Amino acid sequence: MAGIRKLLIANRGEIARRVIRSARDLGIRTVAVFSDADEDAPHVDEADEAVRLGPGPARESYLSLPRVMEAVRRSGADALHPGYGFLSENGDLARACADAGVCFVGPPEAAIRLMGDKVEAKRRIIEAGVPTAPGHVGSEQDGATLRAKAEEIGVPLLVKAVAGGGGRGMRVVRELSALPEALASARSEATNAFGRGDLFLERLVEGARHVEIQVFADRHGHVIHLGERECSAQRRHQKVIEEAPSPAVDETLRAAMGGAAVAAARAIDYVGAGTVEFLLDAEGRFYFLEMNTRLQVEHPVTELVTGLDLVALQLRVAEGEPLPLTQDELVMRGHAIEARIYTEDPYAAFAPQLGTIVAWRPRRGEGLRVDDGVRAGQVISPFY
Repeated sequence: MAGIRKLLIANRGEIARRVIRSARDLGIRTVAVFSDADEDAPHVDEADEAVRLGPGPARESYLSLPRVMEAVRRSGADALHPGYGFLSENGDLARACADAGVCFVGPPEAAIRLMGDKVEAKRRIIEAGVPTAPGHVGSEQDGATLRAKAEEIGVPLLVKAVAGGGGRGMRVVRELSALPEALASARSEATNAFGRGDLFLERLVEGARHVEIQVFADRHGHVIHLGERECSAQRRHQKVIEEAPSPAVDETLRAAMGGAAVAAARAIDYVGAGTVEFLLDAEGRFYFLEMNTRLQVEHPVTELVTGLDLVALQLRVAEGEPLPLTQDELVMRGHAIEARIYTEDPYAAFAPQLGTIVAWRPRRGEGLRVDDGVRAGQVISPFY
């Protein structure tokens, strides 16, 4: 396909700025989108053009598919990068781009939809021979069936929402007597959060590390992995610290986990950047958790140890270029750690904190990288 001329970034904050940087290096013009709450945000100033989406609430701006596609039409963009969060793993966005003749810088619609359904994803992964924790992924949702399956799996186990994410719709069950309440509360939360209350069961892997593998695939059948990221330091199921490589993974384990991640990507005809997440137990056994069909927040640590620009790779793959390296050519050097900075109140159980940023002076220097999307004087709104 022809090269991308003008790229609309359907996102905000640090990822919008990150995509703008790589696009500029490739000579691609950029279009930022913004809500009323982000009118003065840095990404708006840095893009070649900017289009207003709507009011502050995400559902009226960044989560509004019609408004995003209208921004594409108005700007004349011939490609769209979804960033992460918001509509980045929404199959309808990939479909809308295809229908409009716009290059979607992401995986095929079918891959997004498949991995968005945790039951179907697990079935496909099992078929591909990727290790998974024992569980029940059947369509039967009645209490009696789930109870019987829970007895087979054994406790402790997890009740998880089919359409879940970020810890929502998930409950830990340590005694079978607690199963009915866990099913009811998880189903209610999942229905409210995702519009779907279907659940599945999975054996809880106690004390496991959260280790993910970065994969990349092109349109020519080439799939490689770019090593792992350690993401075990979490709070409320949200990552806080990520590092590459993982201190718990040696070359042999890396090859095994990387091979499993590549097999998962091949099983769904994946294209572009993706992340296969695993649980790693103390004995070195790993189990498929989920696949994120987008770029991750923590992609910079992989960039730092591989020397690759993952956003530039996304853009080139979207243009139809083959991957520039084979698995054997991958070289990892050094160690990188990412620390996320959240606007939270440590004196109120780390609850989200709103207000104006009085000062923002991140340190710069050798060995330091700062990916940010804010500046002094900017208001932290309640919308995102």
